[in-house]
Amino acid sequence: MPIFRQSMTRRLCAIVAAAVLTAARAAAQAPPAAQPDDIQALRQAIAALQAQLADTRRDADALRQKVDAMQAELAAVRAAPPANAAQQPPPVDDLLAAKVEEQEQTKVASGSKYRMRLSGFVLVNFLGTHGAVDSLDVPQTAVAGAAGSSFAASVRQSSVTLEVFAASLAGARTSGNVSFDFFGGFPVTRDGVTAPLVRMTTARVALDWTNASLTMGQESPFFSPRSPTSLAATAYPALSSAGNLWVWTPQLRAERRVALGDDTTLSLQGGVLDPLTGELPGEYERLPTAGERSALPAPAVRVGVRRALGAQALEAAAGAYYARQKWGARGVSAWAVTGDWSIPIGAALAVSGEAYHGVAIAGLGGGASAAVVVTSVSPELTTLTPVTSTGGWVQLKAIATPRLSFNGAYGLDNPSRAELTLLPALAQAAPSIVNRNASAFVNTIFQARSNFLMSIEYRRLWTTGLDEVTHRAHHFSFSTGIGF
Repeated sequence: MPIFRQSMTRRLCAIVAAAVLTAARAAAQAPPAAQPDDIQALRQAIAALQAQLADTRRDADALRQKVDAMQAELAAVRAAPPANAAQQPPPVDDLLAAKVEEQEQTKVASGSKYRMRLSGFVLVNFLGTHGAVDSLDVPQTAVAGAAGSSFAASVRQSSVTLEVFAASLAGARTSGNVSFDFFGGFPVTRDGVTAPLVRMTTARVALDWTNASLTMGQESPFFSPRSPTSLAATAYPALSSAGNLWVWTPQLRAERRVALGDDTTLSLQGGVLDPLTGELPGEYERLPTAGERSALPAPAVRVGVRRALGAQALEAAAGAYYARQKWGARGVSAWAVTGDWSIPIGAALAVSGEAYHGVAIAGLGGGASAAVVVTSVSPELTTLTPVTSTGGWVQLKAIATPRLSFNGAYGLDNPSRAELTLLPALAQAAPSIVNRNASAFVNTIFQARSNFLMSIEYRRLWTTGLDEVTHRAHHFSFSTGIGF
């Protein structure tokens, strides 16, 4: 403002000086006895200069009013408190469910005119094990081997998410996101252990109306959406292969939400999924799995109720899944029924979990056994038996403070022993085939700041083979991460 006022003052002085100089020159050049016409011309010139000076003053006053208004708005914005100044930090589960903390976002330029957002979670894990496990970072089964001890550290579970928010379509808000982590394996080099490969985990396109949604992409099966709370296991959700149906699956689903009261909502979901079977893919080429060879998608439904109870909510849901599989010339019907829940107990405790029962559902990640068992006594006698499986998990959460929580969980996948042990020869030839797999953990998670977490966790694994030998392992971790 001082610079603006100095500039306007210099401009006004220049105009006045020009007017005086013009008048003086006219007077000096006029004859002693000025004619009336000359005097009239001089008066007209002065009047024109005065009009110009008045216009300049009006323009200056208008500009000054605009600047004053802008300064007043700026002062009001600076004086206003932040919108979230009185809010509590977001719950820890919100950070872990999406695997990223959406705080202190940075705007990202895109090739389109629509807004994009980059977020992520830098996660560092310090690990220790006693016993043999299938994977040091996120163990899912205990395996046969010497009961030695190990220590390691890793950043492989760090993740990055890109989101885009597009224009509305048919009254729906449109959005999309894609997430990556670094759990895609290792290059075969000397530094391969510390140079993990990028892996895409989830991707989604969504249309959201007030009471309905249409979602397409790759996510956890919508009929089994929950996972236990753990900062030590984000690359694979906690209790994978031990009762947690989770495998990120390409799917399309529609949801309708119906209000049953001021605080109760009924959710109806239906859709189709890729009928995955858990078979190993080729290194480069993609070949159809047994479910995909059926040439049919896998339909599924879920019905749930949610009732708000203060800061928490009571939730319960039931789901069903069906798929056809083609193993050689034999067709198999795969199916599952599921239930999931979250029940608050007062203000500081909550019980959550899921349960399932089904046939040939290894492709959903609930257990470590195969979808079917193939036994060959001779080239002429080969049998194929779908594996029936029952399992689930349960978790108790204790909220000590808004920033500190404790979690304990147990999960189990228990295939039918009668089907896995059809022939004594199979148990002797393949004792490493998993018959039953269980896991349990306890952890504490501290939210030092809205986007900075620390956690200590102990996990125990029990894995039983067809030979009825149970292998055990212990896993310890300290994890810390910061969202961006």
